[in-house]
Amino acid sequence: MRFQDDRVPGYPLPLLPGHASPGRLERVLRAGGFAITAELEPPDSADPEEVYRRARVFDGWVDAINATDGSGANCHMSSLAVCSLLTRAGYSPVMQISCRDKNRIAIQGDILGGAAMGVCNMLCLTGDGVQAGDHPQAKPVFDLDCISLLEIGRGMRDEHRFQSGRKLTSAPRVFFGAAANPFGQPFEWRAERLAKKVAAGAQFVQTQYCYDVPRLREFLQRVDTLGLLDQVFILVGVGPLRSAKAGEWMRTNVPGIHIPDAVLERVAGADDQAVEGRKVCVDIIQEVREIKGVSGIHIMAYRQEHAVPEIIERSGVLSGRVPWHPGLGRSPAIQ
Repeated sequence: MRFQDDRVPGYPLPLLPGHASPGRLERVLRAGGFAITAELEPPDSADPEEVYRRARVFDGWVDAINATDGSGANCHMSSLAVCSLLTRAGYSPVMQISCRDKNRIAIQGDILGGAAMGVCNMLCLTGDGVQAGDHPQAKPVFDLDCISLLEIGRGMRDEHRFQSGRKLTSAPRVFFGAAANPFGQPFEWRAERLAKKVAAGAQFVQTQYCYDVPRLREFLQRVDTLGLLDQVFILVGVGPLRSAKAGEWMRTNVPGIHIPDAVLERVAGADDQAVEGRKVCVDIIQEVREIKGVSGIHIMAYRQEHAVPEIIERSGVLSGRVPWHPGLGRSPAIQ
């Protein structure tokens, strides 16, 4: 299976029929490949080499790299800046856009700026409240939420206009995504919430961490009943637990995280809990890849990024396919 490269500059590449962007992630998904994305922890630094060093861990293993936007309401290098650096090196980034810190004027400018740099994927998020982060005294904006942001982004791309109605001379060619939480409460509303995001313009979603596969199956059945599986690509969020204690902290302190007791007991009973946490992650990946409606995985290995290649290799989800990496050079295609 071959997918055309989307190295900077991205705009000379033609759009394939039915595609919103020239990016690799969309091409992999629409070609029926099992896509893999991962999250890059942005540095607390102005040194670009720190971004490149963190990205190199994923070389040849992932189809796109998420650049988080003040995740957890904590301050780091901006998503737009990280994406700028990643596109220079040929990586395919997913630019996260949080509504917490900017109004619609700044956000629309960032969409244009990101697209001009060759960013083909943008994930629209409402954002965590400032009280959760390291600057609780900050003033939150929330001029938009995820759904209104998706609607504005879609209008810029498809109707070539700002929300104000003013015309764009060149529209952003972007594959828009959103987050989904199949495990939050009230559980019965999760599929309907996703339906609203799809109606607003979400073409792919990345979910919250999945540690409960039966509940994911139930969620996807509800999504299927709503007729959404043919309208959106779903990448299931996964991640290794460093220890049972870390898992207990996550499910107690991070909203929307659901980790069954059986998972924590399995990790707690292992001689090496970190190794067992990675095995749990591999098992979950292998199980979810067989579920109808799952188009890929999104790996969130906070402070365990070095384990991502091992997890992907042991899971076997690439099936011999090699995502882009610097060794492929400027070839017009990637395996």
